[in-house]
Amino acid sequence: MIDLNADLGEGFGRWTLTDDDALLSVVTSANVACGFHAGDPSVMRKVCDAAAARGVRIGAQVSYRDLAGFGRRAMDVPPDELAAEVAYQIGALRVFAQAAGAEVTYVKPHGALYNRTVRDAEQARAVVAGVLLAGGALPVLGLPGSELLAAADEAGLGSVREAFADRAYTPEGTLVSRREAGAVVEDAGAVVRRAVGFAVGGGVEAVDGTYVAVAARSLCVHGDTPGAAAIAARVREALEGAGVVVEAFA
Repeated sequence: MIDLNADLGEGFGRWTLTDDDALLSVVTSANVACGFHAGDPSVMRKVCDAAAARGVRIGAQVSYRDLAGFGRRAMDVPPDELAAEVAYQIGALRVFAQAAGAEVTYVKPHGALYNRTVRDAEQARAVVAGVLLAGGALPVLGLPGSELLAAADEAGLGSVREAFADRAYTPEGTLVSRREAGAVVEDAGAVVRRAVGFAVGGGVEAVDGTYVAVAARSLCVHGDTPGAAAIAARVREALEGAGVVVEAFA
């Protein structure tokens, strides 16, 4: 069994990026942008309303404060400041989730913050401190073996190991930097095959041709990929066709 998540609410004002309604008909967990890399109050409220109506779990996708760079630029933020900003984002989303009759049930960092907390223990602990500051023992999604998941487990939050069907992997089991060619897997057929490989085989082929074991409870399909909703639908159909139960993590 596996959870299927996607990044949603990545619009701002009159601009939209993700097909939230279409994705919400497919995924079991929604990583909702909280205003720091994308999203605004109106977008957050709309996504929470739609997710609650469909029974999709709502997660806070927290980020460095980087609207211009979509949260994908490296930043050095002092730990206390980062913890406060993480708590701020969770709190903002919680208002709209509760108004929709739901709750924020997990936290997932976005972009540069996600990648930084794979190996940076200080930034990982700051994210966890922000989750604790926001109140509630919310589990954290992250890369298997990351400092982030270790910090979350140490703090008693719980961790959820995540894999990416549409991202290339290094032989070490980390994601290939988006600055490198081929970092994003754009062929829909390849994304579908990789998704089933994660769920059934427990791993994926790295960029050098070696096999990397990835034990994941949640599978991400990026919402800003062209044709993301159609790809996500194909992924879910293929998973279920392979006998995999697609449901939100406990």
